[in-house]
Amino acid sequence: MSTDIKRAKPAASKPIPAAPRAVAPPAPITRERVSTTDAIDRALHAAEAKFTAGLSPAGLALAMRDWAAHLANQPARRMDLARQAMEDWAAIGRIALGLEEAQTEPTDGDRRFTHPRWQDMPYRIYKEQFLRTERWWHDATTGIAGVDPAHERIVSFMARQALDAMAPTNFPAMNPEVADAARASEGQSIREGLKNLMQDTAVALRKQVDLPLKPGRDVAVTPGSVVYRNRLIELIQYAPTTATVRPEPLLIVPAWIMKYYILDLSPQNSLVRYLTGQGYTVFMISWHNPTEADRDIGLDEYRADGVMAALDAVSAITGAAKIHAAGYCLGGTLLSIAAAAMARDGDNRLASLALFAAQTDFTEAGELQLFISEAQLAFLEDIMWRQGYLDTTQMAGAFQMLRSNDLIWSRMIRRYFIGEQEHPNDLMSWNEDATRMPYRMHAEYLRHLFLHNDLAEGRLQAGGRPVAIGDIDTPFFVVGTERDHIAPWHSVYKLHLLNRGPLTFVLTSGGHNAGIVSEPGHRNRHFALQFRAPGARYLAPEDWQREAPVKEGSWWPEFVSFLDTRSGAPVAPPPLGREAAGYPPLDAAPGHYIHER
Repeated sequence: MSTDIKRAKPAASKPIPAAPRAVAPPAPITRERVSTTDAIDRALHAAEAKFTAGLSPAGLALAMRDWAAHLANQPARRMDLARQAMEDWAAIGRIALGLEEAQTEPTDGDRRFTHPRWQDMPYRIYKEQFLRTERWWHDATTGIAGVDPAHERIVSFMARQALDAMAPTNFPAMNPEVADAARASEGQSIREGLKNLMQDTAVALRKQVDLPLKPGRDVAVTPGSVVYRNRLIELIQYAPTTATVRPEPLLIVPAWIMKYYILDLSPQNSLVRYLTGQGYTVFMISWHNPTEADRDIGLDEYRADGVMAALDAVSAITGAAKIHAAGYCLGGTLLSIAAAAMARDGDNRLASLALFAAQTDFTEAGELQLFISEAQLAFLEDIMWRQGYLDTTQMAGAFQMLRSNDLIWSRMIRRYFIGEQEHPNDLMSWNEDATRMPYRMHAEYLRHLFLHNDLAEGRLQAGGRPVAIGDIDTPFFVVGTERDHIAPWHSVYKLHLLNRGPLTFVLTSGGHNAGIVSEPGHRNRHFALQFRAPGARYLAPEDWQREAPVKEGSWWPEFVSFLDTRSGAPVAPPPLGREAAGYPPLDAAPGHYIHER
């Protein structure tokens, strides 16, 4: 299948020009600007990253020094830690002699010790010693007066990583589940584990991801056509499934860190299919997977050649005066930037703006803040500079480290020592289908949003001029998820402080992905919803959570209701593409870009 770029514009049209840079200098250094000295240093840092899991050695050293210096100057705190250590060891001794029952419980979400055999000897001792050691190191690395919060997060994280690696659950001789499985299966579990290890090793050596569910065959199967393509996006228009549709189409802007089809998984949990079934003409952006040749594409080019190019196409194809727009995760942040620029420039095409687990203020940006500091970003830029992008394995490694006990160690034990076979579902398969990040765009995104919070504070530039979220006068529909460690709902909620217009906020059960993929009929789902009228007084997130009524089920019907009240009477569906306007159908959905690896 050819992946040659087909311009949807007529031949006489000019190519889309490069958009202005999103931010003022200093900008990430291009290869043409770098000196020989800088090139040597950057190559060294890229080599170091292979041994530090992408973490900056200088950043780690600064954090450790800050923590150690402040702890050294607090003798009373050190004495208290010493007392706690002696009490823990004495308690473990009494438990070993049967004079005391084990009392320490794992933290919330830690499922490593749920097997009943952990209450038996000697496993009870292993568990108790580890949990008390874990608690001691938490007390030793947090709450030290004077330590910079960013440094505290790093030191606590490194201590947690070391402890997770040494947990008794990771050693077959100390894990009762491994022994029980081997005994019950007469050694078959060990043989199956070795088979799993050899299979995974072969895949790793091929450096190729074998997706269990294939896009276009098993997932991303909603019918439609690619109606526009440029160097950054394919725009998919989905076929109508109702006799009439609302005159206002819906453009969805997904994150570009993964493939778009998180919102078009299997037919039964596809948000796209659900929305077309509710009488909406849906368009979806499918992002190009960048290569080294795309290293200098910036954030503002993602806005101009991505969101704005897609909006122009939707307008031309449907002829609609108003367009609904929704953005997920990073796509929602980019959509917010585009909407702010449109409001600044008097472009009033947006009928509504929906943000799904998307942040506009990054002061409480979740666990990813661990990797956001001046030292860490400088180191990360050096890694990306050499190869031109941030690789999928590097991104996956960072996310796995945040939850290493679940995503690394527990998985290894169950797969390689207990011999369990994984039965991936559509969401798990999608999670393996990551994309690369261009050097310039990712550096700008992290530095100007995560590190300096320029969007929330009115410094971020789009099209060469600053934008402000407060300029947007479009009704908002905003979704946060209860267990989101990437975009915590308290952070998503901060939009209430940045824009005083009409805002419907939804807090749904689940995490960053499962909370959004929450189709009607999915069991054990609930959500809270409340409308904030323009000019209403600010309500703190905890107060909002106490006041907002909780409903059982999916929030998707509420989103459709929100769209319906801001849409016109149904009309005949528009065509798939419009060749006369320069947007002929190019390929069947899901297109080419979804298959780029």
